Amino acid sequence: MKIKILITILSFSICAFAQTKPAKKLVVINSYNQYLASVKMNPNNELVEIKKAIPNIKLDIRYATKNNFMKKVMYKQVRAFARKPVVESLKKIQRELNKKGYGLKIFDGYRPYTITVAFYQKASDKNFVANPAKGSKHNRGCAVDLTLINLKTGKEIPMPTPYDSFSAAAAANYEPVTPKIRKNRDFLISTMKKFNMNVLENEWWHYDFSNWQHYDLMDIPFEKL
Repeated sequence: MKIKILITILSFSICAFAQTKPAKKLVVINSYNQYLASVKMNPNNELVEIKKAIPNIKLDIRYATKNNFMKKVMYKQVRAFARKPVVESLKKIQRELNKKGYGLKIFDGYRPYTITVAFYQKASDKNFVANPAKGSKHNRGCAVDLTLINLKTGKEIPMPTPYDSFSAAAAANYEPVTPKIRKNRDFLISTMKKFNMNVLENEWWHYDFSNWQHYDLMDIPFEKL
């Protein structure tokens, strides 16, 4: 009986300790000098401007306009950034697509952490925005929102939904869709995956770099980059 009581007390103590143990603090880099120091230590940490690295890539930075689910301008500049290895992957993807008459249109890349907080507060469906408690892969410079365009016309290739749709049809494996739409979506997903960019399950336009875990969350505004 004494042994059982002792085990019960120990179990209760362990549970109580687990409940009172402080949560790990989220680290977000908001110092530009700290960012520069990280780049000096590891050049892969650089946030590269995508358009400068890939001149023929198209930009449609929705959060620099009011044409987004927030219905307001979130970025002061029409620019898109990603970590150096992510941009290297995008270069290879663009090159391969161009051979087949296609190209990429970028909707968003690196996203300052402050913007993610604003998105989470505003979004009607939290499943389509990152929880600030964990941060977003966009905040790490390791996620890109994009679609395919016809290289000659510059027009978007038909996909299941528009960008930033909060609907079930936005899922990467949503059915039913027409054979043409499925072919377009699957072609984009497979091409991106070939170069270490993996689609997000519920957003056909969102792609995460496979090594995103190695990069810090950032809150550096575009104006400083």
